[in-house]
Amino acid sequence: MTIENGSAFLLKVGDDGAPPTYQTVAGLRTTQLSVNGEGVNVTTKDSGGWRELLSGAGVRSVSVSAAGIFTGSDAELRLRSHALAGTIDDYELSVESGERMRGRFLVTRLDYAGDYNGERNYTLNLESSGAVVSL
Repeated sequence: MTIENGSAFLLKVGDDGAPPTYQTVAGLRTTQLSVNGEGVNVTTKDSGGWRELLSGAGVRSVSVSAAGIFTGSDAELRLRSHALAGTIDDYELSVESGERMRGRFLVTRLDYAGDYNGERNYTLNLESSGAVVSL
């Protein structure tokens, strides 16, 4: 197994088309993906003191965190408009090996910051709404 380049971990936003066309969010320096699952506890007195969870049950979600340098790209402006409106859109995450995940996400946080004589940067958080599929 080879080591994958972190800069090849891309976040893309859809264009509201059917099917959507995805555009890469430029300027991202860090991106993190978390797959979360809350199992349904089915522990009984016969479990021998160990917790047991029901397979396939419970709530699953995907969270994305990213940070980058603001470039003013169309994809960044689209993210901002969704954050301000509280709307959900199609997103795609891809990695160097060609793996992709697609789903609908809500921008739950968008922060801008900048230093005098420095670049403007931003951080964002996305939370899945509905199924996220691996392609």
